Amino acid sequence: MRTSKRSRVTKETDIWIELNIDGTRNIDIDTGIPFFDHMLALFAFHGKFDLKIDAKGDLAVDDHHTVEDVGIILGQAFKEAIADYKGINRYGSVFLPMDEALSRVVVDISNRPYLVFNATFKQDKVGTLSTENVYEFFKAFVQEARINCHIELLYGMNDHHKIESIFKGFGRAMKEALKIVDEELPSTKGLL
Repeated sequence: MRTSKRSRVTKETDIWIELNIDGTRNIDIDTGIPFFDHMLALFAFHGKFDLKIDAKGDLAVDDHHTVEDVGIILGQAFKEAIADYKGINRYGSVFLPMDEALSRVVVDISNRPYLVFNATFKQDKVGTLSTENVYEFFKAFVQEARINCHIELLYGMNDHHKIESIFKGFGRAMKEALKIVDEELPSTKGLL
């Protein structure tokens, strides 16, 4: 079983996460930011992961610390659950439509972190999630999970739909990349 349980406690946040990559969509998320909860649930559903998150943050300040720290700990959980990389497909890519919005998400589970994020939003917030923190979540996740991720919002009008397209696409791309396809390490170098 590719699983991880992690916690992170700082002066700004207190977060607990439980992850099962090979799950059955057992999802329970509470970050105090309802739209962010919705996006994380979509990510887990489309990745077919079990994901439980309980996060308490300094939301009276703003949502930045909570969103970024969830990205940090969730990335760490994936890194731990992936373990030795043996047998994984390694690469995943998807075009994901959400009504008028379309995104392309491509990942390489490479142990080399790099994020390309090409998406812009018209609104400052969707619900209580600051749209600028969508990038901060992915930056933190990619750094801690040590993956290469390219996210491109190709077009769209509605910021809710645009962000939803990205999170669903990320789940689908991760599911494809993490699929076990054999027993080999997916690198000619013999190391990831």
